[in-house]
Amino acid sequence: MGIWLLAAALLALPFAAPARAITSSEAAALTPQDSDNGLDVHTVRRELDSFQAAQISLRKAMAIAEALHSGSITADVSFDGATEPAVYRVKTMQRDRIWQHSINASTGEVIGGEAASPLASLDAEDRDNLAVLRALRHRLADAVRVAEHTTSGKAISGGMMRERGKLNFVIVVLTGSDLKEVILEPPGVRRR
Repeated sequence: MGIWLLAAALLALPFAAPARAITSSEAAALTPQDSDNGLDVHTVRRELDSFQAAQISLRKAMAIAEALHSGSITADVSFDGATEPAVYRVKTMQRDRIWQHSINASTGEVIGGEAASPLASLDAEDRDNLAVLRALRHRLADAVRVAEHTTSGKAISGGMMRERGKLNFVIVVLTGSDLKEVILEPPGVRRR
């Protein structure tokens, strides 16, 4: 469903995995356009315009959220331009908890309270994915950096996906007017 790019630049970077780019016409297929749910091309365009106007980057929002709890790492992050003000929704993991934060995309301020859930409340697959994330040498922030560098774009969301039994980082990057999905396979677990 996408165009596979095997960028030589990736070989010199910490991750050596193919990146899959989605062109704007394919990205339109990824965004709900069903009038029954209220989303259309104009709504998506407003969301992307709001993202382009954001003063805080996705990586900065991740760093802000991680700084709130010593030793936490980001498990998932996305931009939400439908709210006022626009925010990044960041989920971080620290020991046995998942924290959810909203970071103002213009100022970097934490909005509202934080929500915490015990890891035990997640299903077995999610707990397994988070255990693998904790053991990796590289973090989601590293994958975002690589995806932005490779595509010369600005990351709008990032998370994890299990494909063929392996956990991969999935980063969506806005490059010009195109959304590109970059899938990176982490190199392995940290040695203890």
